[in-house]
Amino acid sequence: MKQTPIKTVVIVGGGTAGWMSAVALATVLRNRYEIRLVESDEIGIVGVGEATIPMIQRFNKTIGLDENEFVRETQGTFKLGIEFVNWGRLGDRYMHGFGRVGQDLWTVPFEQYWRKQHMAGKARPLEEYSITRMASKANKFLPAQADLPNSPLGEIAYAYHFDASLYARYLRKLAEQRGVKRTEGMISHATRREGDGHVDAVVLKSGERIEGDLFIDCSGFRGLLIEQLLETGYEDWTHWLPCDRALAVPCESAPVLTPYTRSTAHKAGWQWRIPLQHRIGNGHVYCSNAISDDEAAATLLANLDGKPLADPRMIKFKTGMRNKSWVKNVVAIGLSSGFLEPLESTSIHLIQASIQQLIDFFPDQGFSATDVEEFNRQSRFHFERIRDFIILHYHLNQRTDSEFWKACASMEIPETLKEKMDLYRSHGRIFRFNNELFTEVGWLQVMEGQNLETRGYHPLVDVQTEAGIEEFLEAVREVIGKCVDVMPEHSAYIAQHCKAAPLKM
Repeated sequence: MKQTPIKTVVIVGGGTAGWMSAVALATVLRNRYEIRLVESDEIGIVGVGEATIPMIQRFNKTIGLDENEFVRETQGTFKLGIEFVNWGRLGDRYMHGFGRVGQDLWTVPFEQYWRKQHMAGKARPLEEYSITRMASKANKFLPAQADLPNSPLGEIAYAYHFDASLYARYLRKLAEQRGVKRTEGMISHATRREGDGHVDAVVLKSGERIEGDLFIDCSGFRGLLIEQLLETGYEDWTHWLPCDRALAVPCESAPVLTPYTRSTAHKAGWQWRIPLQHRIGNGHVYCSNAISDDEAAATLLANLDGKPLADPRMIKFKTGMRNKSWVKNVVAIGLSSGFLEPLESTSIHLIQASIQQLIDFFPDQGFSATDVEEFNRQSRFHFERIRDFIILHYHLNQRTDSEFWKACASMEIPETLKEKMDLYRSHGRIFRFNNELFTEVGWLQVMEGQNLETRGYHPLVDVQTEAGIEEFLEAVREVIGKCVDVMPEHSAYIAQHCKAAPLKM
């Protein structure tokens, strides 16, 4: 059977989503297709995605990034996890560290042995069995050492913080080097062909008509093609995630360059803190029905490490997703496909996941309905599972200081999340379903960190003697402590390998 390949891919919008799509497709398609990106300098970029998760390393490998160059070009730093403050009770702190916790012993997960001892009051805090959590506390950083496969130093999982605008600029340079053609201009409208209703062109205000076979909508919240033209519809999740606004502001750097993101829960939302080489990125995500914009801004500005470098910038959003991310010959990637607040730094990952799915289901001129349907099914699965993980943070709080938090604790939650919580309460069991993004260790750290109690532990833990378990736990803790001791300071590692040049004002 002869297939008719598409010839032209048109990306509508730049920013992180547009340029990630452009450079990835240019790398994979190897100049066999024409790729055009249309963006206007008049349209601002939301740029909330300055923090990432370890999956971004797959994307970097696919497009052949040099890590040190990438970090230098984006004023980047390294990230070992996210510290959560005030999310259980006021004064609580815990770290969601990347990578594994502990080491394997026998047939059940490490944390089950820890749980037995913890319930008996004989175990150290869970964080002491995680190299990324302990390195974060010590402000240490080192990439995984490939020549130490049997050491915690050989399995350090990490991600990055970077300046979103510099990241888009860096990716643009790579994409244009690989053949992507950028067109500057404001789109006035798009046209559809008769018969099947596919988009055949976008028309600029200048009158230029840009035709294509496949259109990628990276136009942000407005969804220029996927929503304004194709009227796909939007599924609203604000009954679970009621925050609907964010204020973002950079501030001067702090004396210590921390290798982790911080999320601090406030009266009606939370504040992010993302350390870069040249500044700290801050933002306050909040519910406008619970506090005023002025109060939200005052809270943000009162909790900065240094002098603000700009006025707070407001971003309004509605948590949820498009009913479909792929309709006819239009694929929505980034904010045009939906929005989940960046509590667990998943914004850029969702872009990356959509790009990979598009590559997996890359179409010919036939645009198989079966392929499109499966793409949309997978997109929904990823969004919903990340949604559940974010809801968990809100729902699993014990705060009584505001109506906002009390409402979050008492709200009805998705059945998929309820099942996970019930399973954990029984014997501390956690199972990853169908390759969902967050692993068992991720769910564990939030559930344990926010005080979800279990009634018991895995019965097979008792196959081991209590003395043997105690000796095993202490050995793991000691090895991790020694490994952290030999790691360099985060700032020292950057100074040696990837120090950025001062930005030109």
